[in-house]
Amino acid sequence: MPSHVIDMIMLKNNFGTEQMRQVWSDENRLQKHFDVEIALAKAEGELGLIPKEAAQLIAQAKTDDVSIEELAANMAKVKHSLMPTITALQERSGEGGEFVHYGATTQDIVDTGTMLQLKEAHQIIRAELIDVAAGLARLAKEHRLTPIAGRSHGMQGLPTTFGFKMAVVLSEVLRHLTRLDEVSGRVFVGNISGAVGTYASFGPEGIEVEKRSLELLGLGAPEIVWHSSRDRLAEYASVLGLISGTLGKLGNEFYNLMRTEIDEIEEPFTKGKVGSSTMPHKRNPAAFEGIASLTRPVLQNVSLIQHSLIVEHERDAMSWRAEWIAMPEICIYLSSQLASTKGVLDGLIVKKENMLRNLDLLGGLLLSERVMFAISDKAGKQTAHHIIYELSMASFEEKVPFKQKLAENETVKELLSEEELNELFNYETYLGLAPEKVDEVLTNYYNSPYAKTEGK
Repeated sequence: MPSHVIDMIMLKNNFGTEQMRQVWSDENRLQKHFDVEIALAKAEGELGLIPKEAAQLIAQAKTDDVSIEELAANMAKVKHSLMPTITALQERSGEGGEFVHYGATTQDIVDTGTMLQLKEAHQIIRAELIDVAAGLARLAKEHRLTPIAGRSHGMQGLPTTFGFKMAVVLSEVLRHLTRLDEVSGRVFVGNISGAVGTYASFGPEGIEVEKRSLELLGLGAPEIVWHSSRDRLAEYASVLGLISGTLGKLGNEFYNLMRTEIDEIEEPFTKGKVGSSTMPHKRNPAAFEGIASLTRPVLQNVSLIQHSLIVEHERDAMSWRAEWIAMPEICIYLSSQLASTKGVLDGLIVKKENMLRNLDLLGGLLLSERVMFAISDKAGKQTAHHIIYELSMASFEEKVPFKQKLAENETVKELLSEEELNELFNYETYLGLAPEKVDEVLTNYYNSPYAKTEGK
């Protein structure tokens, strides 16, 4: 009976994807533990630590007929999270069963199994993030010159372009993809070194046992035991937290741009979608809210994993159990954010006409900086700031268009001709180098290994 939003039938698809849930499922966890035990047996058989025949029998064991419920009941009975799995593997290995788990300790199997699960999750996250990058690149290119009000402190500041906003996020995503690739070599490392990491139970072949076992599993071998060194998981969780933060920021930005009073974008709408149980007219930013809402639990779980860096002596279960809680949740919540972000980017409704409308909300005040610099050559920058400040405040308070206030001011008339003044009030010609910076980010994207489309 599921009791967590990740698994509840009615809610789970709001908090994760089926693909990622499968990675962290009981069935996959069990399979990974079998995989590690089998790889260990094969390596030990090759090195003569156990009979080759025993290794072959262990390698044939399957999880198909293992009852998860029976395992869980046995785990509760013996108060041990792996022993029933070892017993189940032994029972399925015939005469080779006596050599199951030879020389290993529980944490060897569970940590290495976790790394196998995390490596699967990594492939999903990386692929989904590449799709998100493609969506951002498309929007950045398409709206390279689409003017929109740039806002600071929640208030309109200067014109920018919607493509520029998307390029800023694309640049972040490209850095995250680079981080994922850079960190993978350090993170996806297994650990098979015995009770306190000294290989004592394996004898002089211990290092080779570990190396061969991990090669069979597609994992790197550590230079020394990491039972008590949890930095690999903490580093990877931190990178996932950064990715979640970017997606949450984007979801929150879209949420605000969809507000009725702003109405510059809208998330994809499908027939039959209901916004409110009592207000029939509502078209709520449900997807945007969902994306933004998951960053907080992700970051809390990142913190939980970072707290696991403090370990008692050679190893303990206190920090270890926190990772069991936090890492699946991080990956599953992030999978929902990635899938939802892909969907909204693919179907995002961009309302160019409303962006232009909102640029005029301040009656031209959005271009006060431009006017100030236009007269600063003659009046001096500080004097120009004082002049334009006074006229801006008067325009705002008297609700008189800024351009009109300028045209009526004798000082400004001496410094600017009517034609020059008219030319200044064109949002599309005061975008700075925004289009060029969009091009730079897109060039970096298309030249990266993550680009899904060609062209510039």
